[in-house]
Order: sequence, then structure tokens, then C-alpha cells
Amino acid sequence: MVRVTEAAQAYSFSRRAVTLGAAQGAVALVLAGRMTWLAVFENERYRVMAESNRVNVTSVPPRRGWIIDRNNIPLAHNRTDFRVDIIPDRLENREKVLATLQQILSLTPEDMARIQTDLKRASGFQPVQVMENLDWDRFAAVSVRLPELPGVAPTRGFARSYPLGAGVGHLIGYVGAASAEQYKKDKDPLLVTPGFKLGKDGLEKSLEPELRGKAGAKRVEVTAHGRLVRELETRPDEPGKNVKLTIDALLQEYVARRLGTNSGSAVVIDVANGDILAMVSMPAYDPNSFSDGISQSEWKMLSEDDHVPLMNKVLQGLYPPGSTVKPMNGLALMHAGVDPHARVVCSGAMRVGNGVFHCHKRGGHGPLDLRNAIMQSCDIYFYEMVRRVGYDAIAPIARAMGLGQKFDLPFSTQRYGTVPDSAWKLRRYKSKWSVADSLNASIGQGYVLANPLQLAVMASRIASGRELVPRLVMGGPQQPAPPLAATPEQLAIVRDAMFGVINAGGTGGAARMQIPGVTLAGKTGTAQVRRITMAERRSGVLKNASLPFKLRDHALLVCFAPAENPKYAAAIVLEHNGHTIRNLDTPMIGRDIMTFLFDRKRAIDTLHEIEPTWGGDYTARMKAQADALKAAQDVPPPPTPEDTAEAASTVASEAANAITSNTVDPSAAERGSAEPSQ
Repeated sequence: MVRVTEAAQAYSFSRRAVTLGAAQGAVALVLAGRMTWLAVFENERYRVMAESNRVNVTSVPPRRGWIIDRNNIPLAHNRTDFRVDIIPDRLENREKVLATLQQILSLTPEDMARIQTDLKRASGFQPVQVMENLDWDRFAAVSVRLPELPGVAPTRGFARSYPLGAGVGHLIGYVGAASAEQYKKDKDPLLVTPGFKLGKDGLEKSLEPELRGKAGAKRVEVTAHGRLVRELETRPDEPGKNVKLTIDALLQEYVARRLGTNSGSAVVIDVANGDILAMVSMPAYDPNSFSDGISQSEWKMLSEDDHVPLMNKVLQGLYPPGSTVKPMNGLALMHAGVDPHARVVCSGAMRVGNGVFHCHKRGGHGPLDLRNAIMQSCDIYFYEMVRRVGYDAIAPIARAMGLGQKFDLPFSTQRYGTVPDSAWKLRRYKSKWSVADSLNASIGQGYVLANPLQLAVMASRIASGRELVPRLVMGGPQQPAPPLAATPEQLAIVRDAMFGVINAGGTGGAARMQIPGVTLAGKTGTAQVRRITMAERRSGVLKNASLPFKLRDHALLVCFAPAENPKYAAAIVLEHNGHTIRNLDTPMIGRDIMTFLFDRKRAIDTLHEIEPTWGGDYTARMKAQADALKAAQDVPPPPTPEDTAEAASTVASEAANAITSNTVDPSAAERGSAEPSQ
């Protein structure tokens, strides 16, 4: 039997005490370290978490920056918006309150269903929109009855407003509520905040980062169950930046009105620096309607209109430029070594192989040099001269003049057209370039396609002799435009010919300016959209007025003024205009647009004389059209806000494709422009 001594027991106890003490000390150190970590290093994190449990934050939509013109006139600004929201946490006797609001605000059953759904989904403190864009009477009616409407919050905010309406529809675009897809992508709570809208089209969309600003915050203290305790201080929003454009608002509105009932577009450029002074596509949608929620009748009117008001024709419309390219082709011919004084005899037709190419003047023009060929818009001259040098000698000059060129402008969708040559055709169609291709291209038809902006740039470069680059947003460095490859003598010949087109018996006499000391130089154009057969030529070519709208020729004009010292250049393209109505044709429209720049009163007086014959200005015509449509038939349900932009884009894309494909077969031999004498 082992006996344990007192000393051994004491030693064993001391060892256990030390081990236990060490363990306790280690645990104490761990606890102290953890407490130190939580109290010191994690203090901010847990303070924020505790604060978020106590305080809920609601975003306050920022005020969008204004879009202003070169003279600080607003093209898009913010107006006071009266709205009514519901705070679910404060709502008592829901059914009674909603019934009262329905009576005061004339809410539809669809509005009531939407409000009920939003109330079920919303947090206790999250506002639910009842109605926005209220007039003062209804806003006041809700405000005076607040004691019997617990939970209802009438507020003043800001909504987007476009003073020129449809006159800037395609240029500025519009704003709208964020779609579900946008919220899923960004997860920004601001996107679902009542009253917040972001850019959906045009400059509103492409300049969204500059225009949006930073959201403010409304802070409220709540219980653990989310019930409101009290409102705390509010962090104000930071407004977005204002964006200044090169556009002249008064000119923009005038051009939109002067285009009248046409389906077309116009661009005006400052020849000194390339600033775009007007960029108009008509007819157009009213961005106020899209931003506020488009009506059923207006949506139906826009989507079914054969004039395609949902498409920005300036940037998305592609057209055969027709005879408007003849001055440019004249420069290219001289650059290729053609003597501008050499003459070609125009007999009215030219046979190439088995095909016959016609001039618009059936009996021919007789012998013509380059200047007179441009003035009289003779096709045979350009057929013959381009056949001699080949179109591969023309294409580089066409590109240098702006055709087929991409310009750095703040738009998400642009179409750039085609300047064809032998390499392009081999690459695109796996076939060789033919003489017929050259002849078609020589008069701006066949494979040649351009948008109206490119035609305006072409006119500005001929007028200035420099490679001007169009600019739309003010500010930022501007590189000096280099000179064109053409010599001053070559440019003088072409400018003189364009002067003669309007002032010396050419095809554009109706565009002659009526301002003493100011002359206009230009070139008219007609682009066919159907093939004219030999049989029709023998029996007599059908007049445009007797053809359906979609089969009529496009009408075009490029011009600049004053002819001797150009300040402004412009291009006008009218879809299926057919030169059928004199005061709605390109020469008189071009004349009046240029008149506005030199004598505003004279231009406005002219507009006031003729505008009533079209049914008033574009706003009056759109209203009358919508009222007539609404009265004539039942209208289908309107599109949802999420679908509106996508649907508009689809319609515009389909229309643009239709316009591009609605040209004459470029391989057709029986060709010729239909340039009328004005």
C-alpha cells in the first residue's frame, strides 16, 4: 500500500491550482481581447447596425440638371410637381381613406388595384404613390382634408418639363420610371423611390450621369417592429449639372413648325465652328406625354402613323442622297483630273451595254460643262464623267466630305449609311463592281446611303472649305478643322454652280432669298423609291401626286448662306414628299429656315400665313389627330411604362429598316433621277 505524504499532496494541489489558474487567465485574456476587438475595432460597424435598426432612411429624388440652349433658354427643366403618397405605417382605416382619395382624385379601378398592390409590398415607412402631376385644385382638396386622411402625405416635388414639346422630342428624349430590369441590375433603392425618373431616350438617356445628381435622404426613427417614432433631420439632395447645347431653341422650334405635315428632318450647322444649331425630326412624340404617362389614344396614334413619329430620322434615317451629291462629285471629278470646262452632250438618255440610263429631262440638256451640269442637275453629264474616271475615284472624296462618317455625338443609336466602292461590293456581295454601279452612284442612288446629318456636314464642308466636325454639347476643347483636299479654285466653281441652282435658272429657283443682300446657294435632290420601267417611260412616268405615299420620291436640299461668305449650312430630307405641294417642298422650306437666321420677323410672318392651311402648328395637329382617333374607335390598353421605351425603339428600328430597304434595285439599268425644275 502506497502512502501519500503531506508534501506530495501539497505539490499535487499546487500544480492543479496553477494549471486551473492558467486556464482561467487564458480564458480571461481571450474574453478581454474579444471585448477590446468589439469595443474598439468593430465599434463603427456595430454602431451603424444599431443605428440602422433604429433609423430608417428614405431616398429623396434629386432634381435633374437642366438642358439649355446656347442662349440659356431651357429645352428641358423642372417644374413643381404636386403629388400624393401614402405612408403605410400611419394609415388608419385603409378602406375609408382609399375611398375618399378615389372620390377626390377621380382614381380609376386600375389606379386603385395598383395602390392596393403597392401597399401590400411596401415597408411601414416606405411611401406609396397615389397620384402625381396633380393640378392645384385637387392637391388643395386633399390637403384641407388631411385630418380625416391619416397616413396620406401630399407633397411638392419636381417633374420634368419640355417647353417645346414635340419640337425637341427626338433631340432631348424623355424621362420615365425605372424598369424592373434596371432595378435588378443596379440594386439602387433610388430607382424604386416614388417620384424618381431617369433618362429613357435621346440626350436625357445618354447624359444621365451628368443630369441625375445625388439623392437626398429623409431619416425617421422607428421601433423594432418598424413603427414610426419621429422624423429626424433630412439630408438635402444635390441637383444634377446643367448641360448647355449648341442648339438655338427659337430656330429649333421654327424648323419643327416649318416642316409642316411632312415626314422629314432638317439640320442646321454654324459654318464657323461646326455647332449644330437645329436638329429636327418630324413628326415626333411629345416628351411631356411620355414622361407623365402617355395616353392610350396618343400611343395608338404614334405607333400606327405611317410618318413614323417614333423614329429619329436625323440619325436613324438612311436615304439615297440623290442629286444633292453632284456638287461633291464635281469636286471629286476635278480632283481626278477632269477639266471642269469640258462638255458632255446630254440627249436625255445614255446606253450602256444592254441598259439605258435616263436623265430627268426627257429631251436632254444639250452640251453642258460641270457648272451647268450641277445647275441643271443633268444626270447624263455625271454618268459619262464618272464612267470615265470610275467611282473608286469618287468614294474617297465622298468620305472626306462626311458621307459614311461616324460623328462623336451623345446619342446611343446612329446609322451611318454607305459609301460604296469596288472593294466594298466584293466584300459585301462577293461580286465585282460594274459600270452600272458607277452610274447609279454618280447621281446619289444605287448603293449610296446617307443620313441627314451627314448631308448637312457635307454642305458645311463645301461652304467652309474645311473638314468641320459637328458639335452638339458646349464646352470642351475644339480642334481646328483642317482644309479639304480641294483647291480654292475648285471650291469656287462648285459654290458658283450651287449659287446658280437657286439664283441663275437652276432647279431650285423657289429657294431664292427675299432678303436684300443675302443669297442662298444649294442643290436640290430627288431620290426614287421605286423602279420606273421602260414601258412606263414610253407611256409617261406617273406623277408623284397620283402615287401612294410610300411610293413617292424623297425630296432633298443641301444649302448654305450667304453664298459669297457662308455662315450657315443646312440639309433637309423629306420622306416621300414627291414635290407635290410647293410650300411644303424643300426649296421653300430651306429658304424660310435660312431667312429666320437673317430676318426673323420676315420668316415668322411667312409661317403665320401658311401654317393655318396645314391645320396649325405641330401641337395643334397632334391634339386634333389624337382627339379624332379617340372619338373614332375603341382604343386598346396602353403599354406599361416598362414596355414604352422598348416598344418605341422597336417601331423606330423597323421603320428605319423599311426606309433603308425601300430603294430602287441598284442593279436596275433603266434609271434616272426625277429632278423637277422649281
